[in-house]
Amino acid sequence: MLRFFMEEHNLSQSDLAEVGSQGVVSEILNGKRGLNVRQIRALSKRFGVSPSVFV
Repeated sequence: MLRFFMEEHNLSQSDLAEVGSQGVVSEILNGKRGLNVRQIRALSKRFGVSPSVFV
């Protein structure tokens, strides 16, 4: 879902500073790391969607 929103909003990994560093975002996108509660809240606020979208 995160990758979809990034493409829709023309964002790069470095544009998601609220999630973490570019390396952290890369690990999330590659399935090596999951999103934590803080990151989910930040992303749901940024994209205007329910936090459940990222769970």
